[in-house]
Amino acid sequence: MPGARKDTTPITLESPAYTGRLAKLGEYTVAFESITRDGDSSPFFKGLPDDRCPCPHWGVVLEGRLTFHYADHDETFEAGDAYYAPPGHLPECPAGTELITFSPTDQIEEVNAMLAANSARLAAGR
Repeated sequence: MPGARKDTTPITLESPAYTGRLAKLGEYTVAFESITRDGDSSPFFKGLPDDRCPCPHWGVVLEGRLTFHYADHDETFEAGDAYYAPPGHLPECPAGTELITFSPTDQIEEVNAMLAANSARLAAGR
């Protein structure tokens, strides 16, 4: 059975606000995520369906707090909570939040490509 550990999984996504260590486990990707700065995530999701994340996620909040904003409601999870986030959300986490998240690999790769493109666009001031 494949597995992954945070301390042996290399950093694959990094920005001033986020560090992600991602490993493929079969048809899913596990992400060890660290939020390093408060901020609005919505600009990074522009261009995805409804400008929200179209990928489902399952995970555990290790430290801090995670809020998913949907079109009609919000859901908040705190340290020790396991969660499921269906498509159509925008995540919000304060600095210091640590998560382990599982996502379908094909879908999260598309989302991460858009996040990277938007990150580059925003860094260039466009």
